[in-house]
Amino acid sequence: MPYLRPYIGLVVTFGLAQLGSLAAAASIPKVIQYIIDGPITHHDLGRLVPFAGLLVLIGALEFLFILMRRVFSGNASLHMETDLRNDFYAHLQSLQVSFHDNWQSGQLLSRAISDIATVRRFVSFGLIWFLQTIVTFIVVFVLMAQLDWQLALVVFLFMIPIAIFSYTFHNKYKVIARRLQDLTGDMTTTIEEMATGVRIVKAFGRMPLMQKRYEDEARLIRTTSLEGIRARAALWSTLNFLPNLSLAAVLLLGGMNVVQGRLTIGGLVAFMNYVFMLIWPMDAIGWVLSMSEECQTASQRLNEVLDSHPEIADQPRARPLERSRGRLEFRGVGFKYPKSDAWILRDLNLVVEPGETVGLVGRTGSGKTSLSYLVPRLYDVTEGSVLLDGIDVREILLRSLRSHIGFAFEDPILFSASVHENLVMGRPIVSDQELKRAIDVAQAGFVWDLPWGLETRVGEQGYTLSGGQRQRLALARAVLGSPPVLVLDDPLSSVDVHTEAVIEAALANVLEGVTGLLVVHRPSTLALADRVALIDEGRVVATGTHTELMLTNELYRALLSQEYEEALA
Repeated sequence: MPYLRPYIGLVVTFGLAQLGSLAAAASIPKVIQYIIDGPITHHDLGRLVPFAGLLVLIGALEFLFILMRRVFSGNASLHMETDLRNDFYAHLQSLQVSFHDNWQSGQLLSRAISDIATVRRFVSFGLIWFLQTIVTFIVVFVLMAQLDWQLALVVFLFMIPIAIFSYTFHNKYKVIARRLQDLTGDMTTTIEEMATGVRIVKAFGRMPLMQKRYEDEARLIRTTSLEGIRARAALWSTLNFLPNLSLAAVLLLGGMNVVQGRLTIGGLVAFMNYVFMLIWPMDAIGWVLSMSEECQTASQRLNEVLDSHPEIADQPRARPLERSRGRLEFRGVGFKYPKSDAWILRDLNLVVEPGETVGLVGRTGSGKTSLSYLVPRLYDVTEGSVLLDGIDVREILLRSLRSHIGFAFEDPILFSASVHENLVMGRPIVSDQELKRAIDVAQAGFVWDLPWGLETRVGEQGYTLSGGQRQRLALARAVLGSPPVLVLDDPLSSVDVHTEAVIEAALANVLEGVTGLLVVHRPSTLALADRVALIDEGRVVATGTHTELMLTNELYRALLSQEYEEALA
């Protein structure tokens, strides 16, 4: 309802058109009754022409009202769908990274596309017929009772089994609808994983395995769909049978009333027409109920996402950060991932002075990358605090905080867009000079040799480029805009030795006067660091220059030596 409220004018116009079409349809049997009981009964053929003209006029009005109803309901439902999908997508973006860690992308995709479309279909079609059915039943029963209350009571009695069967169907079909939509989400995930992991699938020759997995899921969807079809078929068959049975009862009892003089022939014909008016709504009840259950299930699935509140969001007292000196401090930081009891970091303390570059070194799984995620608040600390220029990052507006931080991940993520779009990422103003500088810094000059230069599309996840090229574009994106803080998670993981040396030389210039936090996996990267922090078991156990730690710390020497495995033993 909140999404339809902005289009209340369209909804009201649709409702009036709905009532107009129903009034026109309900008036036709009355006109027919007057024709039969008047001109036809009295053999006054001259009066037939005006009545025939009146029927044509009513039919034209009904056509016009139906056309208006469909146009306005379609417009309102499509506007609602657009707003709902925009809000759903915006909400997905506002949710913390940990939410996406625990959700299958295919499930989110099916909700964002098919479930929202299901809601729109019900609003534009199912809801119309649902409202029309209710209003039609009320209006027609009132008109029937005026003609013959006994016959109206007979028709009403036939409605009771329909209500019982509909209620039973409602309880059964909602389980089927939920299972079907969940299975569709699972299959969407399978297709998405196959598409993104096609290189792994082909390299290991696992096409038959993925095909079997897909077919098994498709078979489950087919079985569930057939179960739903059988349930709908049973209901619709019953709903088709009972109205026809009521029609036979009305014809028999109504005929007796005509013979006994309690009802005119025109009244019986009008009554029969009203019964015909109820046949289609009764027949459509099953269809409307199935659509309503699918809509209710879709709404529940959407609410499972929409009811998830962003855990990482701007606090009421948060304020923008106009300028940043770049001083980072980790004070008593403890961190564990949501839904996990294992501490990744505990009682960690570290200070990075403005303009200083600190390298993070530690065993695999020691928490180096997790620590880097805390700076731009991709995750929040479980205990302690992260401070930028002495201000807790949770007290800085997210947009402002992240505008002061450049981030390059170990896995360089690119989007299915042009090189230029991937670099600027929607930044409002980026000068050509700034763009060229970032490209030069990252040694990404290969972009000028691409078929359409910066406008060349790189394909999904950038797989049309080499790993080193993707890494350099991600690095250029991080340094674009000269942020005062750079967080680089092994920025040289996918480049060759020659390119590594060139990028290191360029990065040394970029890191001049910039606060840098480097997650180090390769010893050569340490040349960029002014100071090194050794992390072990979630704590900083030693800090100093590379030379100092090599001389004084056995664990540090072991981590950077070829005898690492022996040292662990």
